[in-house]
Amino acid sequence: MNNHVVSIRQAELMDLDAIMPLFDAARSFMAKNGNPNQWINGYPERELIESEILQGNCYVCEDKDGHIRATFCFIAGEDPSYKRIEKGRWLNNAPYATLHRLASDGTLSGVADSCLEWCFQHTDNLRVDTHQDNKVLQHILQKHGFTYCGIIYVSNGTPRLAYQKTSKPM
Repeated sequence: MNNHVVSIRQAELMDLDAIMPLFDAARSFMAKNGNPNQWINGYPERELIESEILQGNCYVCEDKDGHIRATFCFIAGEDPSYKRIEKGRWLNNAPYATLHRLASDGTLSGVADSCLEWCFQHTDNLRVDTHQDNKVLQHILQKHGFTYCGIIYVSNGTPRLAYQKTSKPM
C-alpha cells in the first residue's frame, strides 16, 4: 500500500474545504510536539488561503485515491518579511522562492520531503522560516541541506528562524 504523496498540483477554489482541516491537524501535531504557539488565533485564515489559491501560490498533495492530504504555499519572488534579517545573513541575494504553511493530516509519510523535492524542481534558491519551537521542521530542513541564516519577523511582528538552500553562487 502506497502511504506517500502521489501527486502535487496547484490548488483550486473547490479544494478549500478540504485544505482548511489540514491546518487544524497540523496545529494539533505541532502542539503535541512542543510547538503550541506557531499557528494561533485562527491562523492561517480561510481568506488568506483563498487568496493564495487565487494567486496560484497554494498547492495540494494527493494520495493514490486523489484525496488531498497536505498543502503548502510556494511563492516565487521577494517576501517582505525577508527584507530584514538579524543575527545572520542570507546565503545570497539572487531571486528566490519561499515555502510557507506546510500542513498535513498526518496520514501520509514523507510529506515534507516530497514538498521540498517538488520545490527544488521549481527553483534553485529556496527560503523557509519557522517558529523556534518547531523542532520537527528544523530537523527536516537540516536533513535536506538547508542553512540556518538568522532571524526574520513575520507580519504580526513575531520572530522566526530563517533558512535557505541554494545551488546559486554565494
